[in-house]
Amino acid sequence: QVQLVESGGGLVQAGGSLRLSCAASGRTFSSYTMGWFRQAPGKEREFVARISWNTWSRSRTDYRDPVKGRFTISRDNAKNTVYLQMNSLKPEDTAVYYCAASSAAVPSTDGYDYWGQGTQVTVSS
Repeated sequence: QVQLVESGGGLVQAGGSLRLSCAASGRTFSSYTMGWFRQAPGKEREFVARISWNTWSRSRTDYRDPVKGRFTISRDNAKNTVYLQMNSLKPEDTAVYYCAASSAAVPSTDGYDYWGQGTQVTVSS
């Protein structure tokens, strides 16, 4: 069982930055692929970024096209925490952001086993 708690959301002006954190319980955090998703009002939840576990001392990262070059996902296995650094924020980034954990190496959107409660990010124009 893994419990996930997000933090770091808030209100920011367009062009600003925020860093989201997701603290995970459990001793096997490093074995999970961690993902960030978001859901805007009236829209379906969508994938944002994911980071696999360290295999052969490397972590694979993947991003949704609109956030490439602006968002960076990272993890600190010693702290059981995954981060999402969001720069150059746009009003269309406004959403509730969710952290998720999967036991699969490259999970599909439906392939996550655990979810956090979400944190609101609002970007004003």
